[in-house]
Amino acid sequence: MVKALINATLYDRDRFLKNAYVLFDKQIFEVGLMKEFINHNYELIDCENHIVMPSFVLAHTHIYSTFARGLSLPFNPSNFQEILDQLWWKLDSQIDNDISYCSGIVYGSDCIKNGITTIIDHHASKLDIYNSLNSVKKAIVDTLKLRGCFCFETSDRFDVDMCIRENAEFALNNHTSHSRGLFGLHASMSLSEETLKKVKDNLGMNPIHIHVSESQLDELDSMNQYHESVIERLNRHGLLLENSLLIHCVHISEKDMDIIKEKNCKVVVNLTSNMNNAVGLPDMMKMKEKGICVLVGNDGLGSSIVNEFQAIYYLMHHQTNSPTAFTLNDLLDIIENNYQYASQLFDVKLGRIDVKYEADFQIIPYIPPTPLNHSNAFGHLFFGLFNSFKPRHVFVSGIQVLKDYQLDKNIDTLYASAENQAEILWNRLKKENV
Repeated sequence: MVKALINATLYDRDRFLKNAYVLFDKQIFEVGLMKEFINHNYELIDCENHIVMPSFVLAHTHIYSTFARGLSLPFNPSNFQEILDQLWWKLDSQIDNDISYCSGIVYGSDCIKNGITTIIDHHASKLDIYNSLNSVKKAIVDTLKLRGCFCFETSDRFDVDMCIRENAEFALNNHTSHSRGLFGLHASMSLSEETLKKVKDNLGMNPIHIHVSESQLDELDSMNQYHESVIERLNRHGLLLENSLLIHCVHISEKDMDIIKEKNCKVVVNLTSNMNNAVGLPDMMKMKEKGICVLVGNDGLGSSIVNEFQAIYYLMHHQTNSPTAFTLNDLLDIIENNYQYASQLFDVKLGRIDVKYEADFQIIPYIPPTPLNHSNAFGHLFFGLFNSFKPRHVFVSGIQVLKDYQLDKNIDTLYASAENQAEILWNRLKKENV
């Protein structure tokens, strides 16, 4: 049945309409003003005193980290490698496919409540590598009805041949408007020359999804062992295919940036995570100057993305010692990059409330305390709604996945049952640390 949003305030970067309507099924096929609206027995959704805007794309996360919430392990790191050793590499060493699935249910549900409907994930699970991506995809795409792109982080810590097989097979078999695959790599410092050669031999035309220079340790390892930067090393192996996702890039050089631009790779920044791990911040202003396409993720630190938007805006002011060097329009450019990348990846049109775009949008209550128009609408979002962001309704491909702040009851049941898998994981970690 065709649905109609009525009495809505519509906002995307290109369009702002008050007292408007939207007709849609899987896609949007008509947008106009209420004075032109004729009801042909549509399913009506009243959006009075609400803003309708595109739902968000999350360009990098780690769903497998979901059950780290509240986890207590011996933890006293003095550098980034010790953070990995003491927490994340212990965690992923005890994850199997059941835990991967339940992590996906919890994380994806929380993403929906934060207005995120497209997720690009970077997975790791040592106990079950084979079919692990299908386990996460089953949760995110099949059960929750979201769009998801998945990869497994190939690393010498794991069975490399199995990692390669998992990435290659998943990417080959998932090429739909809701499910895609990239080729996952952990980071240069956990990848031998032999492994990178194997990856290249099996990569095909799949872009890679890899952590790059998140800490100085990654760069120092590459320089000490191979006498070249991480980017130069990946380039030497022929791995920097167009549209590859290079995550963090905190410690790259201008020369590295030139290579990234030449190869048309994308950089995904995760500033909240960088602060949390005390690894530094990427030089986003230099990336902007070089014309590098920058996207934004959250690195699995929570299930929100609006806090990442805020972190970028404020930290760029801090980093440049200027309140105007980085503007809200600059931030909108990065958000737009997320939409454009996902649109190309899934071969759909995302990021607009317009005809022929996917019906992926969110509806948020808002009564503006000051005048609201196209020129200041994003300011209302950033300085108002983003401080307490809570969509009331969320749609993906015309399917309502959040209604009056509530998920489907069956999803709530799955969410509640996930605690059992969390306990299994925690018990394994306790035994390992005895």
